[in-house]
Amino acid sequence: MRMPKGSDIFLQNVSKIVVFLVLAFALYLFFTGHGSPGGGFIAGLMSAGALLLLALAYDIETVRKVVPFDFKLITAIGLLIALGTGTGALLFGQPFLKHAFGHFDLPLLGDTELHTALIFDLGVYLAVVGVTMTILLTIGEDR
Repeated sequence: MRMPKGSDIFLQNVSKIVVFLVLAFALYLFFTGHGSPGGGFIAGLMSAGALLLLALAYDIETVRKVVPFDFKLITAIGLLIALGTGTGALLFGQPFLKHAFGHFDLPLLGDTELHTALIFDLGVYLAVVGVTMTILLTIGEDR
């Protein structure tokens, strides 16, 4: 095990807090995307940026242990979700990617407006995180 240098200790401790804040803001952007600026794309980039910060503060192997996912598979799942959302509208005689919404009375949340755009944003989010992390980890391992 390698002992961190003095600057690494500071970066590692600060990154723990900053990563949490960035992921929390990415979550906020994800859920506000259908009604205001934000959504799956920018939330995915911010989440990948938080994971990149972890890779810079620690190393790539630590990130792989903390987030043990195959990012190529995450990309494929995201693309399938986004494509499924788009083609789902065709099943109801609507144009491709036509989104639907409705008001539902959910326990604990009360009257809640749900959108199919949120499912599409989930697919975009997963695809962006998967592609970005695949590229960054491939570049980082190429030493």
